[in-house]
Amino acid sequence: MKAVHFGAGNIGRGFIGLLLSQAGYEVCFVDVNENFVSQLKARGEYPVTLASEGQETVTVTNVTALSSATQADEVIAAIAEADIVTTAVGVSILKHIAGSIAKGITERVAVSSAPLHVIACENAIGGSAQLKELVYAQLDENVRIKADASIAFPNAAVDRIVPLQQHEDILKVVVEPFYEWVVDSSQMIPGYAPIGGVHYVENLDPYIERKLFTVNTGHCSAAYLGFLRGYETIQQVMADEELTSLVREVLLETGAVLVSKHGFDQVEHTKYIDKNLERFRNPSLTDEVSRVGRSPIRKLSPNDRLVSPALAAYERGLSFKALTRSMAGALLFNVQDDPEAVELQASIAEIGVEATVTKYTGLGADHDIHKSVMAEYSKLK
Repeated sequence: MKAVHFGAGNIGRGFIGLLLSQAGYEVCFVDVNENFVSQLKARGEYPVTLASEGQETVTVTNVTALSSATQADEVIAAIAEADIVTTAVGVSILKHIAGSIAKGITERVAVSSAPLHVIACENAIGGSAQLKELVYAQLDENVRIKADASIAFPNAAVDRIVPLQQHEDILKVVVEPFYEWVVDSSQMIPGYAPIGGVHYVENLDPYIERKLFTVNTGHCSAAYLGFLRGYETIQQVMADEELTSLVREVLLETGAVLVSKHGFDQVEHTKYIDKNLERFRNPSLTDEVSRVGRSPIRKLSPNDRLVSPALAAYERGLSFKALTRSMAGALLFNVQDDPEAVELQASIAEIGVEATVTKYTGLGADHDIHKSVMAEYSKLK
């Protein structure tokens, strides 16, 4: 079995590639980083260490790599022969790999009707659907008809904390023991071969929102509030009991939305919140505040981890104050080597905070959430 995985970064190697290899796939990584590509090609394996007391290390084998910059034809040929294609590149990069996938599909369906699943493993709602739209825009009509019959783009939710890291061995990656990879089975071609470690469900939406509104919302809230206290790591933030309680307030608000909207069991969801707070505390991980809080403009967008649950809370008459505190924290995330943070501060300087909130969240100045963001901003500043 052959897998093509776009993105040889820490998540690609330490999570998706690891599970695919353990499931018996020959994994071909595709990346622009020539160092990763040459090392993966030459060695055919790499180590993954679990950030836990035992620091267990597993060796991921049966891997190779191709350069998306210099081996475009080989990438297309690999997709044409693959049993599965996955991505972990960041949702904003999907548009840059869609062309290769489209050409691979075109080549594939010309000679075969063998099923192929293309799964975007990104921090986004409907990541695979977004990728499909980008790919299909580059397919001829006759290719689309054939692709509809044999190629599926099931949406997925992925969750594993993989901090920025540097090692003497550039292929080594440290990951937390916990992981969750959930795939929408209703969007898959019947008779698919399950991948060990993947949870298949018929309705993915609740799981995507549970992860996004708990893990991602909680994580960035810790980063923004911790940044204002001068903390450098999430572990330092979570050692501050006052800030931990503020992060928990955020997750109680998003939890109320999730229970109301999707019918999650209240007791079980409270356990899920507690589990994630423990994950953030993991003393065996060092996760930089600057990494977790990066790209504040994206995190403040209407469909992302802060504004989206706040709007859902507002619509249901639920509390959203803690969420707006986190939004205010994002507005104060002044990190000079983060382009979005720089752009955000420039906007505040040029048009003011109120207009900046509207510009990036889509919320008018008369909206109750906007008013709450402004009130929290005044308190935090």
